[in-house]
Amino acid sequence: MIASLPHQAAPPDGPRRPPETPGHKARRRTLTLLIIVLLIGVPAGYLVISANQSRNSGKDKESKYSATGLAEGWPSKVQRRLYQVPVPHPADRIAYYETNNWKTSRLYVQFRTNSAGLDSFLEGMGVNQDDLKKGDISISTRDQKITGWKFTGPGAWSGLTHTQKNPAPTQDVVVNTADPNYPMIYVVSRTVP
Repeated sequence: MIASLPHQAAPPDGPRRPPETPGHKARRRTLTLLIIVLLIGVPAGYLVISANQSRNSGKDKESKYSATGLAEGWPSKVQRRLYQVPVPHPADRIAYYETNNWKTSRLYVQFRTNSAGLDSFLEGMGVNQDDLKKGDISISTRDQKITGWKFTGPGAWSGLTHTQKNPAPTQDVVVNTADPNYPMIYVVSRTVP
């Protein structure tokens, strides 16, 4: 015996939809295309932009942390606070370099200021100009090699080592007062994490 196949139901006797006009068809296709663009294109565009920003951020960090030697500019406020290096205002010829390892972290900073700025800087560290020893180059040869500092040129060199109990940093300071109105200051602040 042959099985009967199901038949398609007859359309309801209600009103039939009119055939689609070309204008309506174009609007429907445009709306469909717009929805596809919004659902696929916008997230894809966001991912591309986000990936580029992430890659650029990585390159910036890589260049920052692979730098060797002093970089022009101010150390961040966090660095100045952590290493207790109160760079005064006004100051120019500012450069810094930070090194970190499991044993010791160091911030190297140089800047030029005026005589009031020198007093402000030393006071911010908890010392004063009387603590500076003439002819004392308190920054080690190792630290001088890292930064490229040479304390052999003309000038009235003086320095001090401000030792503090851990975790507070210890600072080595050298001041060149060849121009007493605008002393040049070199600081190495080190802390043990």
